[in-house]
Amino acid sequence: MFIQQPLTLYQFSTDNPLDNWQILDDIVMGGQSDGHIKINEDGHGEYYGHISLENNGGFSSIRYDFETIDSSNYSCFKIRIKGDGKTYQFRVKDSRYNRYSYIFKFETTGKWQTVKIPFADMYASFRGYRIDIPNFKGDQMEEIAFLIGNKKAEDFKLLIDTITLE
Repeated sequence: MFIQQPLTLYQFSTDNPLDNWQILDDIVMGGQSDGHIKINEDGHGEYYGHISLENNGGFSSIRYDFETIDSSNYSCFKIRIKGDGKTYQFRVKDSRYNRYSYIFKFETTGKWQTVKIPFADMYASFRGYRIDIPNFKGDQMEEIAFLIGNKKAEDFKLLIDTITLE
């Protein structure tokens, strides 16, 4: 039987530029949250900033766009992260043109952890509302993202090492 090798979607390092990573904060709707991403001195992705509830704000996200990947031979994401004890969302889009994303919420512990995210557990959502369509099939993908939006003003920091498909 053929075993599919894990596929690294992104490995943060000082040698890997952040060219295809973009910040998308609530400022697109008039909010005042302020997220940033950089490679820290240890070579990890560092997603950090402040969530503001002013002007109906309340979220920050980082997105990574890439050419379409056939992911039909995989069943889950595996992310290696170190959070600040807050709840984050991991998101995927099977088409960058979809307005909705498939979402999985996870808790961080303040220590390095590996989070496995089964495709089948990722539900569709648009602007914070669940959509009544099937969960993520995982046949293909064009965008992944991290989002924080816990309905409170707070500072945040999430270190990201790798994002792989298994």
